[in-house]
Amino acid sequence: MPYTPDLVEELNTLIRYDLATNQQGVKVHKNAEPAVIAATRRLHDKGLVTLEDGGYLTHLGREAAEHAQAALTILTSA
Repeated sequence: MPYTPDLVEELNTLIRYDLATNQQGVKVHKNAEPAVIAATRRLHDKGLVTLEDGGYLTHLGREAAEHAQAALTILTSA
């Protein structure tokens, strides 16, 4: 199954989280791009983030973000 635009937006949202700390979340403002707002809501519905507008990663969300960031690093390395 290929990545859909919705999944790509969710991955892009996950890579915005700073994995060096659990004390920093992400806030998606009401004036953000509609695709970003929708992706963040889907991540919340899937149990990956604590709030509809971002918040903190859940345990499962942290695992997903680690994998998303690792894949990005691998795919963009020279």
